Amino acid sequence: MDITVLPDGRGLPPGSGSVSAGAAVYAKYCQACHGEKGAGKPQDQLTGGLGTLATPKPVKTPASYWPAATTLFDYIRRAMPITAPQSLTNDEVYAVTAYILSIDDIVPADAVLDAKSLAKVKMPNRDGFVSWWPKPPR
Repeated sequence: MDITVLPDGRGLPPGSGSVSAGAAVYAKYCQACHGEKGAGKPQDQLTGGLGTLATPKPVKTPASYWPAATTLFDYIRRAMPITAPQSLTNDEVYAVTAYILSIDDIVPADAVLDAKSLAKVKMPNRDGFVSWWPKPPR
């Protein structure tokens, strides 16, 4: 089954999730490995790191490094929780994505994400990558 989600949002499934619902999903399925509010260390940190990429010790997190919020959704849906990949519902994945993005103020604390709104989220490092390929015609 192809569950790929592209950076522009193509492939996002139906469903939605709020930051508050995501906090509960995170506490249940994610916090044991990733720490409170995503602050786990060293390779499991999900938040912070903003402004560190050009330093001698960059902290690569979804907030500091990833150019598209849809990548976070895709990765969570595909690979998490580590003990039961692909076991979360689409609503749970939208919710935990919203929660993680809210920790670094990328989305507001009252955000509800779905296919339309998630694709519109502007990540802090969205312009930090160079595309070697021309944009495909629409």
